[in-house]
Amino acid sequence: MLKERFLEYLKFEKRYSPHTILSYEHDLAQFSAYLDEQYGILDPVSADAPMIRSWVVSLLEQSFSSRSVNRKLSALKSFYRFCIRQDAIHTNPLNKVISPKNSSGLPAFVEKDKLDLLFNKLPFGEGFEATRNRVMIMLLYATGMRRSELLGLKISDLELAKGQVKVLGKRNKERIIPIGSYLCDQLDIYIKEREKIAASPVLLSSVSNQGIQSDGKPPHRSPEQNNQDSLFVTLSGKVMNIRQVYGIVHDYLSLVSSQSRLSPHVLRHTFATHMLNEGADINAIKEILGHTSLAATQVYTHNTIQKLKQIHKQAHPRA
Repeated sequence: MLKERFLEYLKFEKRYSPHTILSYEHDLAQFSAYLDEQYGILDPVSADAPMIRSWVVSLLEQSFSSRSVNRKLSALKSFYRFCIRQDAIHTNPLNKVISPKNSSGLPAFVEKDKLDLLFNKLPFGEGFEATRNRVMIMLLYATGMRRSELLGLKISDLELAKGQVKVLGKRNKERIIPIGSYLCDQLDIYIKEREKIAASPVLLSSVSNQGIQSDGKPPHRSPEQNNQDSLFVTLSGKVMNIRQVYGIVHDYLSLVSSQSRLSPHVLRHTFATHMLNEGADINAIKEILGHTSLAATQVYTHNTIQKLKQIHKQAHPRA
């Protein structure tokens, strides 16, 4: 089917990340389910502009944000462009669909004193998972990397002696991000704890038992079992997934912040906002975040302007 060929095109020709491909696949599946339920159509290739517009309305009625809806429409637009190249259709139905306007809300971030409280005052506990969770949150905040980039990290990507980490970002673009000496020390402690997990007799027994199937063939390895060099793993030695990372970040940030949005991406916003507030050059922040356009980074300057306005109002006698 065209959907499967489209996903293969994204993987092998466009070289999109597994996380991006999964998002596109989910968006197409969601749209296909809507077409089946509302119009009895199984193939999105047969959809027209009015059907897509009705889907947009249904998403907005379900309280999807304009940004989320536009991301889904972007996935559809790419799919239909692929269909045109395959001569399955002649025009892109998205050309007659007006995208909802994105809200102008500022990026959410956590205040510096609250993160200081989290890292310096609140106990994370003892043992492997506590060490991993603390280092994971510290690394997200210290580098501004995306959650998918964090999950893709390998031990070999760390160069602790040089104080840097290599990150594979969108479109498989590599970038080097500096990390401080304290975080390097914490990562070193975590890696030693991780080595104990990798050498666990229980884990080794589990892996060896999976070595041969009843038919004599080696088992299929899922991505989460490919964990020999993956940096962040579970207590059983499997690579962590997106939901696990989200849950850990949300649970710990909720100890110090009452705001509704407490995701790994909020830590990315927090990194950029704090860097700007401390006087960092916006072009340097752009490179660290892996943005292709400065416009994507400039959104964080609005938070800085808001802070300046607040300081001016509090300090100036005639403000």
